[in-house]
Formats: sequence, C-alpha cells, structure tokens
Amino acid sequence: MSPADPTLAALVEEVRRRLAAEPGALTPHRVADALRAAGRPVGDATVLAVYEGLRREVVGAGPLQPLLTLAGVTDVLVNGPGPVRIDRGQGLEESAVALGTEEECRRLAQRLVASGGRRLDDAAPWADVRLPDGTRCHAVLAPIAQPGTAISLRVPRRGGFSLPELRAAGALTDAGHELLVRIVAARRAFLVSGGTGSGKTTLLAALLGVVDPAERIVVVEDAAELRPGHPQVVGLEARPANLEGAGAVVLRDLVRQALRMRPDRLVVGEVRDAAVVDLLAALNTGHEGGCGTLHANSAADVPARVEALALTAGLGRAAAHSQLASAIDLVLHVVRDRGSGRRRLGEIAVLARDPDGWARTETAASFATDGRLVEGPGSSRLLALLDQVAS
Repeated sequence: MSPADPTLAALVEEVRRRLAAEPGALTPHRVADALRAAGRPVGDATVLAVYEGLRREVVGAGPLQPLLTLAGVTDVLVNGPGPVRIDRGQGLEESAVALGTEEECRRLAQRLVASGGRRLDDAAPWADVRLPDGTRCHAVLAPIAQPGTAISLRVPRRGGFSLPELRAAGALTDAGHELLVRIVAARRAFLVSGGTGSGKTTLLAALLGVVDPAERIVVVEDAAELRPGHPQVVGLEARPANLEGAGAVVLRDLVRQALRMRPDRLVVGEVRDAAVVDLLAALNTGHEGGCGTLHANSAADVPARVEALALTAGLGRAAAHSQLASAIDLVLHVVRDRGSGRRRLGEIAVLARDPDGWARTETAASFATDGRLVEGPGSSRLLALLDQVAS
C-alpha cells in the first residue's frame, strides 16, 4: 500500500481511534489486535503498513521527515491536503509525499509546534518555533490558512557554507569573493539585506567563518540559525512567552546583554524590531565589525526599512538616519534569480548622506547574472574604506 492510498488512510484512522482508547506503546502487535477488533484484514503487509503510517506521525517530522533529509533541500512546504512541496535551490517542486486530509495536516502541525514548546489551536492559530533538530517551523491553522493548514519548514544546512563553497556554487563571483574577504578583514560594519529565502543568513554565516579566529563573536538571534565555522562563537537566543504569557526574552534585551560579554564582533541574526536601535547604538560606541541581516527589497530601501523599525522604539527619523549613517559602512544585498532560483550576491553598497543629512546608499559594485562586475558611483568610497584597514 502507498502512504497516499485512501484505503490505508482509512485503516490508519480506524486503528488510531481504537489505540487512543487504550493507552500503551505503539507496537505491530497492538495494531494487529486493533485491526481484528475492527473486522479488518490482518495480513503482515497490512499490519506493517498501518504501523508505519502511525509511527511516521509520532517520530520526528512525521511524513515530512524523509524530505528534511534529502540533499539540498532548504524548505518543505505544506499547503493543506495534497502534495508537499520542497525547494532545492531551483524553485518549488512537488514531492512524492502527500497529506490526505485537513485533519492530518492539523494534527501534524500541532505536534510539530508542541515539540518546539508552543501551543497551536483555535485560540492560538499560528506559531513559529525551532524544532529539536534545529529546523525552523512556522504553522497557521485553517480556516485562517487556505486551502488548509499551512506548515513551512526551513531546513538548516549541516555545517553551513564557506565563502569558497558559495563561490563554487555560483552565489559569488571571484571579484565578489575577494571584496567580501577584504570587508571582513577591514572590520567594516555591514548589513546583509534581501528578501525571504534569498540566502541572507547563509551569506552572513560564511562571512563570519573568515573572521580572525582570535576574535570573539557574540550572536543574537530570534531563532538560532547561524552556524558559522568559527572557534569562538557565543549565541544568545530569544524566547517567546509561555502558555501563561510570562518568561519572554526579547531580542532587544539580548543585544544589551551581548554588549557586556566582551564581543569583538556583535552580530544580530535578523534585525526585525526595535532591537535595531540598540544595535546602531552599539556600533556607534566602538564595536567595529558588527553586522546583521535585514529584510529589504533592495540596498536602496535599507535606510527606509531601518527608519521604520527605529520608529517602533520611539527613535525619530532624523536620529535614526544619523545613527545609521555613522554606524553602518556597507550593505550587501543578495537576490534570488527568477526562473533558476539561484541565490547570489547582487550588490555591494556604501552608506552616505544626502545634502539634507538623510542616510542613503550608493552602489559600489553590482554583479550581473553572467558574473560581470559593474562598478557604481560608490566604488571609490568602498575602496577607501577597505584601504583604511591596514593603517
């Protein structure tokens, strides 16, 4: 029987109801007894198929587990009943795994979220958790999610990529690789910007891997995703409130704690809230080489994005732009090519001020899809920033 076979699905549901009435370990023997009690066939193949169907629901990510271990998979997506989709870096594709009913999708979502220490029900219909193996899980229950319960799994790459590996994969050109190494060595403060799934965290982790081994890196994240290949990394991870609404640890508090931990490099895994104010303040008080990631459509949009986040902390527009222009030297913008789905470094921009004092970016170098390096108006300023390291 195939896992998507409706007959098998009916048998699994029948056995599940009977086993739930009498608590005990899940064993093939108990499955066979439940099938007999229901007047169903009890052949060895049927018993094992039903047993495996039930076991998949309680082990790891259930029926999604085989997809999480496929080589190159970065995302596993459930859009209600039907085929599960995966992303292996070339855009979304249907997998051979399918979920049969909305009840099955809901049950899987609730179990995954529970394994991450959160609750998912009609009173709390969405949740974002990190699973025990490091996988990031986001789930939204139907009917809020249509056409059914939605589950999004972001799979961490074991060991991460190094800069040479990103170059070999086409994410960096030779010129881009050389510039990035010089940026890290120059201890320049930077933000990696880009859209969701564009590879911001992957690039940041690779950059941290070439930091001097003698330097201490303190990483602050909402959910631990950065895994840089560096011998001196200390991670601080935010924590949501418990079921009683207490015990939350927010990113902004962790940034403040990180400053007391003697960081040579302060890293905020993803700047998404008022913590941007504390990061900018830290980088304006002598903490060189700090960095983080930021959602933005382009490098040119970064100042507006930082301004909006700073406003949530009560920092006015003029102060936000002043802090940004003096704290951040560069923006590394990553893109995802349409069609091929390839993630790559698209642009390096420098921060500057316009005549009115507002922060803006100037393109220093952009990288065409064919690998050509195109110098921009900020190229001389970029070279000046990199040349200052040796002095």
